[in-house]
Amino acid sequence: MAAMEAGPVPATLAQEDAARDASEAAGAGPEAPLLPAGNRLSLHLHPGGCRRLLRLCAQQAPQLLEVDFLQLSGHEDPQLLEAALARLPWSLPRLRSLVLKGGQRREALGACLRGSLATLPASLSSLARLAHLDLSFNSLETLPACVPQMCGLDALLLSRNCLSELPAALGALPALTFLAVTHNRLRTLPPALGALSSLQRLDLSGNLLEALPPEIGGLGSLAELNLASNRLQSLPSSLAGLRALRLFILHSNLLASVPASLARLPLLTRLDLRDNQLRDVPPELLDAPFVHLQGNPLGRPPPDPPSPPGPPVVPEMPRLLLTSDRDSFAVTPQGCSVTLACGVRLQFPAGATAAPMTIRYRLWLPEPRLVPLGPHDALLSGVLELQPHGVAFQQEVGLWLLFVPPRARRCREVVVRTLSDNSWSDLETHLEEETPKRLWAHCQVPHFSWFLVVSRPVSDACLVPPEGTLLCSSGHAGVRVTFPAGATEEPRHVRMQVVRVGSRELPALLGEPEAASSPLLCLSQSGPSSFLRPVTIQLPLPPGVTGEGSRVARGGGGAQKGRPGQRPQPLSPPGLSLDRARLHLLHRAAPAAAWDDITAQVALELTHLYARFQVTRFSWYWLWYTTKACVGSLARKAWERLRLYRVNLIALQRRRDPEQVLLQCLPRNKVDATLRRLLERYRGPEPSDTVEMFEGEKFFAAFERGIDIDADRPDCVEGRLCFVFYSHLKNLKEVYVTTALDRRARAVRGQVSFYRGEVPEVVPEEAEAARQKRGPAALWMATLPIKLPRLQGCEGPTREPGLSLAPLNLGDAETGFLTQSNLLNVAGRLGPDWPAVALHLGLPYRELQRIRHEFRDDLDGQIRHMLFSWAERQAGQPGAVGRLVQALEQSDRRDVAEEVRAVLELGRRKYQEGIRHTSLAPGNLTSPDRLPSPSPEPAQA
Repeated sequence: MAAMEAGPVPATLAQEDAARDASEAAGAGPEAPLLPAGNRLSLHLHPGGCRRLLRLCAQQAPQLLEVDFLQLSGHEDPQLLEAALARLPWSLPRLRSLVLKGGQRREALGACLRGSLATLPASLSSLARLAHLDLSFNSLETLPACVPQMCGLDALLLSRNCLSELPAALGALPALTFLAVTHNRLRTLPPALGALSSLQRLDLSGNLLEALPPEIGGLGSLAELNLASNRLQSLPSSLAGLRALRLFILHSNLLASVPASLARLPLLTRLDLRDNQLRDVPPELLDAPFVHLQGNPLGRPPPDPPSPPGPPVVPEMPRLLLTSDRDSFAVTPQGCSVTLACGVRLQFPAGATAAPMTIRYRLWLPEPRLVPLGPHDALLSGVLELQPHGVAFQQEVGLWLLFVPPRARRCREVVVRTLSDNSWSDLETHLEEETPKRLWAHCQVPHFSWFLVVSRPVSDACLVPPEGTLLCSSGHAGVRVTFPAGATEEPRHVRMQVVRVGSRELPALLGEPEAASSPLLCLSQSGPSSFLRPVTIQLPLPPGVTGEGSRVARGGGGAQKGRPGQRPQPLSPPGLSLDRARLHLLHRAAPAAAWDDITAQVALELTHLYARFQVTRFSWYWLWYTTKACVGSLARKAWERLRLYRVNLIALQRRRDPEQVLLQCLPRNKVDATLRRLLERYRGPEPSDTVEMFEGEKFFAAFERGIDIDADRPDCVEGRLCFVFYSHLKNLKEVYVTTALDRRARAVRGQVSFYRGEVPEVVPEEAEAARQKRGPAALWMATLPIKLPRLQGCEGPTREPGLSLAPLNLGDAETGFLTQSNLLNVAGRLGPDWPAVALHLGLPYRELQRIRHEFRDDLDGQIRHMLFSWAERQAGQPGAVGRLVQALEQSDRRDVAEEVRAVLELGRRKYQEGIRHTSLAPGNLTSPDRLPSPSPEPAQA
């Protein structure tokens, strides 16, 4: 029922609509007031809407006498708004619908802002014909006194205000059939509410109600009652008097019992009791098919009785801070607050578990198998797995996930996505900002599974009852879906997403400056695939095609030549002039990627601003205005272009160690800033030409012409390094490379090439790769040169002048040695993050300060001195190498830790081969692995 409220519209979207509406006023200049379009006057998207209305009232425009619908923004100046409203009874005497909503503006994170409306002038009670009043998303703390005096009021919407109570005078509205007071601060309800004899729908969800007055049972006409997300602990027996009730929503309360008389309501089709505290329900309700009881502790024993009288002792909730070497922790019924090493936070309330439980976690690298994304979604985090899977908690657990701030926030929202019952769903998510670049996605989870953070187009949903309803887009006010009565026999859930389309993208693709399109609409539903009666969809006409705009038809509006069939004659209002043959309604049925032109199959009803049509199945819809005849294949290309990201590929070598290669895929607008930061320590060729990639697309890097990867990696197949592109994550990997060629004679000039897709089973030869590069449908993306310089003298890294260190072997023969050369390589790969490694190695903070002071102008000297001074103290001690690997992992330097493991493994193999060669041990000798187990996948920054 909340779907009846038209969603908020970001203020930045007003520009296109304002320009479009302004063309309706014939001869109107930029400062001229807008004239009503028919009997409707919509000024909520126009800056200074109240000034325009006051100007029209002062001119006594005769069109105002016919206006029956007026919408103003709640974000107007309060004094101007009050002055404009005070003129309504005399200037708009036939007004039937008044909408004064806020929510058109958004904060930095995309949340809708409340309007400034806090009261209404008393003169509005004189609007004798007013039947619909919408005051949602404002700052009302008390209901204005004029509202209960509007005797003809049929619908009253007060959602998302600051109301703490409702006046008893509200019961004096005899014609009221719909009342919505969701997401306020109501704690009690007036008994007079039971006097609303005509009330059919009542929505009080998202408040603080703890009890209901018995008089609510007197609402004999009530068909829908929504009390979700309150604090109700019991229900009055008088609810048995609601003989017309069909839909009763009570989920997310504190109900411990429900009256059995609810099962005897003759018309009840859905009773939602999910997520309450019900341990037992009457048998009549337990077996009823329309009752939903998920999330209740049914059949569980009540908690233990309180202890004998005495001063209550409330134990403090334990707080756990896990290090990277721990992947599990224990939770008791007392509850706890946990911070994982990866930054994730968990809050287990007291009583969440009935018995002690061990929780395990793991942070997975994102890959398509674990990251379900819609066509226009973007991944903002890694994938968190919490175990045990599927175990339901007695109270929901709080989860906070760090995520990358999304670059696009207009008409988009951030949600936590989870796997539940073998299907992925999005949880209700709240955003918390610690710093501008450190954002948390907070949600409540009933059980554990996989979790990730995604950015998606704003999703609007509603429950469609058999009586019908209206679903409006909160991202675009002109997009709405009307469900007539009888469209469905059982209530079904419907979801809408609207994707904004840039005004320059379609003309660029079609090569037609005047081409334009509406927003892209995606509709989905639960239940049967078809509706019983046609559903009406309204889309805004493409920008500039209405009224007397530049796209007015010069000839007739008949069907375009060469098109099969004859289009239905459009139902157009007088004065509308557009070339009907250029208007195309496109349809895409998932999972197919093809778009079909269905203009000839539907009857388009056109107004000055909108196009309406009827369907019985849901899918994707797109309205185009173009001179092109066959637009299906063009629509597919345009849709793909909307989802493509333009990126550049870079390959850089470390200045002090050319064998270390950094590969990264960067958005085009971040290349220059990233290179400025990296070129202090790296050097290499210019970035590749711009290529286009989809979110979640796989690609791989292949080292060619004598260069290979110098390590066995889980993400490396025959020298090919696997990647998955995610637009908001750092698609970066560092590897060591080697060559079988003789570098003592001359430098080795090789290359690294990037190809789309997974690594093939049979890696193509370089000649074949070159031929693929020239093909029109090539998988090749770019090739960048890699040069390994000629070795001077003996093989191995050269020491820098002035560096004198004693010979050092860290470790032992069986587990492997780290030599002075190995430690120099490790030091060369560290940077300003070396203090974190030092602290994890156990060095005191005072020593870190001393090293910083002694080598205050030499970062490399700081790193070498820290590492070698620690190594000299560890000489001869067991487990030192393991502590170094663990410290690197705890400092998020898994790349260096993996290279150290590779060096140790190579040393162990040589040691075992030497023993076998001298016949000192059998051929199957193995050495114990004393190191922490390696991660299954390398970290991708």
